[in-house]
Amino acid sequence: MSDRRALVIGEALIDIVIRGAEVTGEHVGGSPLNVAVGLGRLGRSVDFLTHIGRDEHGRRITEHLSASGVELVTGSSTAERTPTARAMLDEHGGATYEFDIEWQLSGTPEVAPPVVAHTGSIAAVLEPGCRAVAALLDTYHPSATVTFDPNVRPSLIDDDDAARNRIDRLIERSDIVKVSDEDLAWYDPDRSPEEIAHTWLGLGPAAVVVTFGERGSFGLAAGGSVRIAAPPVDVVDTVGAGDSFMAGLIDALWEIDLLGAERRHDLRGISEAALTHALESAALSSALTVARPGADLPDRATRDAAAARSGPQAGRPG
Repeated sequence: MSDRRALVIGEALIDIVIRGAEVTGEHVGGSPLNVAVGLGRLGRSVDFLTHIGRDEHGRRITEHLSASGVELVTGSSTAERTPTARAMLDEHGGATYEFDIEWQLSGTPEVAPPVVAHTGSIAAVLEPGCRAVAALLDTYHPSATVTFDPNVRPSLIDDDDAARNRIDRLIERSDIVKVSDEDLAWYDPDRSPEEIAHTWLGLGPAAVVVTFGERGSFGLAAGGSVRIAAPPVDVVDTVGAGDSFMAGLIDALWEIDLLGAERRHDLRGISEAALTHALESAALSSALTVARPGADLPDRATRDAAAARSGPQAGRPG
């Protein structure tokens, strides 16, 4: 499977991090970009389709991708300017965002059929590009496992109901959906995360995974449900935590050979042991990320060393 590649579709931007009234740094960010970088650092072959400019911010993004082993898809650098997000941190390191972004795509990227196609966040709901994203997932569904993380940014959503409908349509197209409890509180504040996960599983995915930050995560599939605790960690900030979890989840499913359209039936029958392994691997990647400032996702060596320290529970399921 060494020649098989992931395709990640979505926004790339520069996070301008603000703590109190002070700008403490500028980091390359964007939820889908972070997932692509996370997979690249874990040694996976990744193509990334986005919409950035040929300005200084765009150059930083391109260099960041290259340093992480990610290939920027031709045609991704056509924006008038590269998007930015002001990430404002509270006293606990939690981030809220204000965005300056235009999102659009055109045409089908010239890439080999991927084994997994991922999207999420702004790319999933912001016009006009969100329509192209949905069409591309349909294009790649015959070859690829489709993964999706809504990673909702309410400040960019003008019509909540329309955004929910777009999310529902992407869930129907997806094999794996990962979502945070905060996103589910926005999606439907009157139902529990577990109730919504059961509803979403009925729309078509093989598994729905819900993250609860320091309270761990929950996974639901046809074969049952699992719940794991979050690894103990001293949190610096939470920027990129969910994206690192998503990359770790995809990587774990790749490791146990459950990716690709030809494995869709097996993915639907994923065992509780395999789902537990995937969630623990993902949670470990996330924990390593929140222990460092910004969206600094772990590489394979760091990830494997941490797994060895954490014991057999983070190993491959038997």
